[in-house]
Amino acid sequence: MDRYPLTTQGFARLEAELKQLKNVERPAVVSAIAEAREHGDLKENAEYHAARDKQSFIEGRVKELEAVISRAEVIDPKDMKGDTIKFGATIKLVDEESEENVTYQIVGEYEASLEQGRIANTAPIARALMGKKAGDNVEVKTPKGTRYYEVLSVSYI
Repeated sequence: MDRYPLTTQGFARLEAELKQLKNVERPAVVSAIAEAREHGDLKENAEYHAARDKQSFIEGRVKELEAVISRAEVIDPKDMKGDTIKFGATIKLVDEESEENVTYQIVGEYEASLEQGRIANTAPIARALMGKKAGDNVEVKTPKGTRYYEVLSVSYI
């Protein structure tokens, strides 16, 4: 059985989403289905079909979240020390071609969000960064070609 690494913050976000789905979204969609049934013929009732589709999505997401949460391996980055990059690390990098500075935190795939600077530990850049230290140069093979970065700092916050 696979374990899913998650940061404490990521685990809390997944639990909050599950609670929202079970306590708010699920009852609301059940009410919407009941209301749509009152409108009569279900074959041509678009509101009924939309509510059933939403219910199906909610139930699927609930099952997925329950499975991930039950097999989560929660890791608190604040408890980690060291100067090498590993799961939970927050890394400041500079792109050697564009001179652009970026900051990423390496997290589990269920909590990754590039817009928020969280990259999955399975992403090519995260795999290339693992084990590196501040001052190291990193070559990352991406779908858009090879990128070169310099690690500016590594922290666990």
